[in-house]
Amino acid sequence: MSDANEPRPLLHGIECPADLRALPREQVEQVAEEIRTEILSRVSQTGGHLASSLGAVELITAIHYVFDTPTDRLILDVGHQGYPHKMLTGRREDFDSIGQRGGMSKFLRRTESEYDHFGAGHAGTSISAALGMARAKFHQGEDGVVIAMIGDGSMTAGMAFEALNHAGHLDEKNLIVVLNDNEMSIDPNVGALSSYLSRKLSAPMVRRVKGWAREFLDGLPGDMLHWARKAEESVKTFFTPGMLFEALGFRYVGPIQGHRMSDVLETMENVKELVANGGGPVLIHAMTEKGHGYAPAEADPLKYHGVGQFDVESGKFAPKKAAPPTYTDVFSDTLIRLAREDERIVAITAAMASGTGLDKFQRKLPKRFYDVGIAEQHAVTFAAGLAAEGMKPVAAIYSTFLQRAFDQVVHDVCLQNLDVTFALDRAGLVGADGATHQGLFDYAYLRTLPNAVVMAPKDENELQHLLATAIKYPGPAAIRFPRGSGIGAALDPDVKEIALGEAELLRDGDDVALIAIGNTVHPAIEAAGDLAGDGISSAVLNARFVKPLDRERILDLARRVRTIVTIEEHAAMGGFGTAILELLAEEGLQIPVRTLGIPDKLIEHGESASTLGLAAPDIAAAARALVAAAD
Repeated sequence: MSDANEPRPLLHGIECPADLRALPREQVEQVAEEIRTEILSRVSQTGGHLASSLGAVELITAIHYVFDTPTDRLILDVGHQGYPHKMLTGRREDFDSIGQRGGMSKFLRRTESEYDHFGAGHAGTSISAALGMARAKFHQGEDGVVIAMIGDGSMTAGMAFEALNHAGHLDEKNLIVVLNDNEMSIDPNVGALSSYLSRKLSAPMVRRVKGWAREFLDGLPGDMLHWARKAEESVKTFFTPGMLFEALGFRYVGPIQGHRMSDVLETMENVKELVANGGGPVLIHAMTEKGHGYAPAEADPLKYHGVGQFDVESGKFAPKKAAPPTYTDVFSDTLIRLAREDERIVAITAAMASGTGLDKFQRKLPKRFYDVGIAEQHAVTFAAGLAAEGMKPVAAIYSTFLQRAFDQVVHDVCLQNLDVTFALDRAGLVGADGATHQGLFDYAYLRTLPNAVVMAPKDENELQHLLATAIKYPGPAAIRFPRGSGIGAALDPDVKEIALGEAELLRDGDDVALIAIGNTVHPAIEAAGDLAGDGISSAVLNARFVKPLDRERILDLARRVRTIVTIEEHAAMGGFGTAILELLAEEGLQIPVRTLGIPDKLIEHGESASTLGLAAPDIAAAARALVAAAD
C-alpha cells in the first residue's frame, strides 16, 4: 500500500505545458523531481544524454510554467539538455524508442513537435536562431517572447557572441537568454570566458558586497532607495559577469541558484514582467550542476553525459561485450607514438578531448595538447598558424563538426598549402545520434580543395599507417574513420607510411571491379565471395585515397573488367564514386558503373549500412544486376 502522506503523482497528467501551468505554483517543484526520476528510469533502459538533462530540469520546468509556450518560443542549444522539455511536451511515452530507427530523436527536431521551434545538434546556434525568431515576431506583429537557453560550454562558440553583440545592437526587447552555467560542455570547459565566470562567482568579495547592499537597502526610504538600487546594480555589474553582458547591451540578472525552484520561478516571473515593460534583452545567469540529483552523475558528469543501459541504484553500467579496440583508441595510441618520435606534432581538439581520444594524448604529452573550446573555426586557423611556423598540428574533429570550419580549411590551410592533418572521427553513419551528427559529406567538401589529400582506412590496422602517411605529407591531409570498434584486424607492431595515392588490389577478377574505400572494403570482400558462388569473377580494390586517386590501378581495372561498382559510406553525390566517374570520363572509358553510397535524403537516427544498401548482400546484388545487364 502507498503511504497516505505521499503526494499524488503529477507528471502522468501533464501532456503539454498548459497542463503544467494549470497546477498551483507550490506543486512545480514536485513536477521537477518527478521528471528527474522519470529521466533516470527511462534512460537507464534506453541510453541517451543523461547528465546534461538532469542539470537542466528546474530551468526548463520553470520556463514552461512561467512562459506561454509554444506562443513564447524556447530554443535549446545543442539539445543534450532537452529531455525535460520532451517530458513536458507530450513525449514521455516515446522515450522507449529514443535513438532507434523510426523512434524519437535524442535531439530537438522541428518535425517532431510544435514545441521544438529550432532543431540543433551542434553547439552555439541558440541565440542567433532566437534573435531571428524575435525579429520575425516583430516584423509580423506577433505576440510572444523568445527564450534561448545556452550552456556555458556553448558560450565558447564564437557565433554565440556574434549573436549577443547583434541583439544588443538591435536592442531586441523580446529576447531572453538563459545561461545555464555548469562549468562543463561534454568535457570540462576551457578558455578565458569559463575562467572569468568561475573567478567572479567564487570571489568572497562578491558575496560580501551583496550582503552589504541588502542590509543597506533595507533601511532606506523613498527616493534614496531608488538611487541606492542604481548603485547596487553598478556594484553588481563590476563584481560579477554582468559587466561583460551589460557591455553587450543586455540587462544581466543573476547569478541565481538554478536548482532552487522558488528562486528560479521568481526570477522567471520578474524577467517576464521586465520584458513585457520593454526591459529586454535580458540575460539570466543560472548556476547549475551537471547530473544534479543523481549522485553518480554528479560525481562523474563526463562518464554520465551519454550513457548506455545502467542500474539506477548502483550506477553501474551493463557489461559490454568483448570487442576490438575502437578506431578512436587506435588513432589516439598511434598519434601518441608518432608524437614521441617527432616533437613538432601537436594535438588540437574543439571541446571533445574524450570523444576524439585526445584525453590520452593530454595525459601523456600535456604541453603539446590544445583544447580550444567549442570553436572549430579557431581550431583550424590556430592549426594553420602552428603549421606556418614549422609545427605539425593534428586537429581531431568529428566529421560533422569540421563542416563548421569549411572556410578556414579552404582559406587558411589549403590555399596556403599548410601542413595540417585533419583526423575526422565519426565519419559515415553514427547510429542513434542521427541527422545532425552523420559524417556524410567530408569526401565531397574536401576533395575539391587545392593541395588537399583525403584518405580512409579499411580497418584499424591500416588507420595506423595512413595516419603516419597523413602527418608525413607536407601539406593539408585529412584521414576519416568511423565510429565504434574496428573489425578485429591485428595491429602491425611497426607503423609505416603508404605511398601517396596508392590503392591495394585485394582480389583480382574479370566480370566486375568492386572499388571500395574505408569501412566498405571488407563488406566488398565478402560480397566478392558471394558472387564467386554464382560464377561471377570479382576484383576488389581498396582505394585508400579519394584524392589523389590511384589512376593507374583504377584505369587498368576499367580496361580489363566488364563492369564497376563503387562503394562508400558517404553521400553518393559528389563523393568517392563521383571521383571515379570523373576519372573514367576524363579518359574516355565507357563502362557500366554503379555507385553505391548514401542516398540524397535526410538520414535519420538508427539507420545503418544494412538499411541503406551498403551491406555485403546489397553490394553483391548490385554487382549481380549490373553484370546481368551487361550480358
